[in-house]
Amino acid sequence: MTALAHETLEAVMPKVTTSPSGLDDVLWQVWKAMELPEGYHAEIVEGFIEVSPTGRYSHGRIANRLRRALDTFLPRGEFAAYQDMNVIHHRKAWIPDLFISLDDAEEHVTEDGLGIDATAVQLIVEVVSPGSDNITRDRTRKRREYARAGIAVYVLIDDYDAGGTVTVLSAPDPESAVYQDEVRASYGTGTTIPSGPAKGFTIGEDVTGPGGTG
Repeated sequence: MTALAHETLEAVMPKVTTSPSGLDDVLWQVWKAMELPEGYHAEIVEGFIEVSPTGRYSHGRIANRLRRALDTFLPRGEFAAYQDMNVIHHRKAWIPDLFISLDDAEEHVTEDGLGIDATAVQLIVEVVSPGSDNITRDRTRKRREYARAGIAVYVLIDDYDAGGTVTVLSAPDPESAVYQDEVRASYGTGTTIPSGPAKGFTIGEDVTGPGGTG
């Protein structure tokens, strides 16, 4: 958690007027009350509120290349790729770099309108940002969170792993919070989505570039 996160928590804690029964309830109320500076977003990941800045250029370039490619690949009118939207699961809140859900997902929007329920999400993609905390969050903490939520496919695009790798995780086991199947490939070799609405879609050099910053 960044220093900004600690400062924000201190600022909004007095606004929490409910009597929560547990940590998840406290974090949920705090998260909803947070007012962040432009260019920052907050997520609830494994019992912590984590504040992150908007991604750097290389990060955004990969995410947007992938979004455009998926927009062409996905069945028109049935599924769509989304960005900049909250995914909610049992008072956890994530803002993936990209995810796939139904194109018409109104019935899956949470009652408070804050985001889309994780049960309607078919695939999540995270593009790893630099820094040990960011890397650990995407590679480890979010990996567990997404498996725990039953997200069918989790794709990790990682500039900081051996010069650039794409890891495709599938077959989640929510009880143990692990993905049972994993395919990992270097940038430039192509990695194919195994199931779901994006089945057969290959993440290749046209999305990642020939290599990362390693």
